[in-house]
Amino acid sequence: MNVIIVADHSFINGGQAKVAIESALGLAARGNRVVFFSAVGPADPRLAAAGIEVIVLGQTDVALTSSLASFGVQWLWNRPAAIRLEALLAGYDPSDSVVHVHGWAKALSPSVGPVLMATTVPVVFTMHEYYLACPNGGFYDYPVSSACHRTPLSPACIAHNCDSRSYTRKLMRVGRHALMRYSGMIGSVATVITISRLQKTVLAPYLPKRTRYYEVSNPVDAKPLGRKTGPTLGDIIFVGRVSPEKGANVFAEAARIAGLEAVFVGDGPQRAQLESDYPGARFLGWKNPDEVKALMRSARALVFPSVWYEGQPLTVLESLAAGTPVIVSDICAGREAVEDGVNGLWFASGKPESLAAALTRLADDGEARRMSDAAYDMFWTDPLTLDRHLDGIEDVYRRSLAYAPRTVSARAIHA
Repeated sequence: MNVIIVADHSFINGGQAKVAIESALGLAARGNRVVFFSAVGPADPRLAAAGIEVIVLGQTDVALTSSLASFGVQWLWNRPAAIRLEALLAGYDPSDSVVHVHGWAKALSPSVGPVLMATTVPVVFTMHEYYLACPNGGFYDYPVSSACHRTPLSPACIAHNCDSRSYTRKLMRVGRHALMRYSGMIGSVATVITISRLQKTVLAPYLPKRTRYYEVSNPVDAKPLGRKTGPTLGDIIFVGRVSPEKGANVFAEAARIAGLEAVFVGDGPQRAQLESDYPGARFLGWKNPDEVKALMRSARALVFPSVWYEGQPLTVLESLAAGTPVIVSDICAGREAVEDGVNGLWFASGKPESLAAALTRLADDGEARRMSDAAYDMFWTDPLTLDRHLDGIEDVYRRSLAYAPRTVSARAIHA
């Protein structure tokens, strides 16, 4: 079939782009005709090498532009992107073509919504985050570092500053969310791929009742190395962005309470403050993927203390694949891969005392080894491989094609 993948970025700058690109390569290898449409390059050279048609608009990630005017124009309504996407989709037969949207919020904007609403080609969305439901994409209140339970676009939502920068930026997010909701993006949502059960629970109240949901896990880049056999167990580590929403401060404080060393692999806006407040913690900075895998393999446990509704944190799955148990916050979807007390532990989100108790439990060598063996065995009994991911994706495509083409919308695409 023809698969048109729509994404903000055509290079790997995070988990969302990684899944979009790896899926595109896998789909092409299976004989599908793949087009990769994105706003921001440079494109991953593997795409063209695999025979994939690559369309890059040469635009900027709106978060990186220095011009507020340019930011506002592209972020609110990226008209050039809508024009190019409309022209592209016009050439495809809805009986054997699918549009798969991985991302639009960082560069493409809500302008692509009316295009997706108008096309008769079936449209599939993968929910890497929550921008279709929440103005800031995460149901997260940055100033107070906790999950947000306000109804999107309600008076309480509009009046409250949840943005990481300013209330002005929050109001811009509200305006963009209103454009997204009422210009066609939501109307185009008929088929949704979630990457965890939590995502459907969070999203369903805000999407059309007719929406069809399918859960397809992201692929995990890992090799079966066998159970750990070394005589010693390593550190308890944190891997990722050192920032409030990731719960980095919760880990640092919990380690202090437990009398253990907190080891951070990564960097971010909270690092300097944590280095000052917790001189006993160790910060290793960013590492390349192979180095991260080696650190996970040698670790006693991974701590994933995120305080927002993360959809399916790959770090958790990569750790389990390495045979390293995970201590995970009970608010994020990472908990779905962790059976409490078996291949890891849950703790109460945002509560350093609860996390400290879990750290103390995993400091016991016997507990750590038992959970390590369980982590490895449970993951590799049913591994989340790329082939398994592609099987699920192609099944969703076939189901989408089985539905009759939608009526073409009368909305003005470039209003």
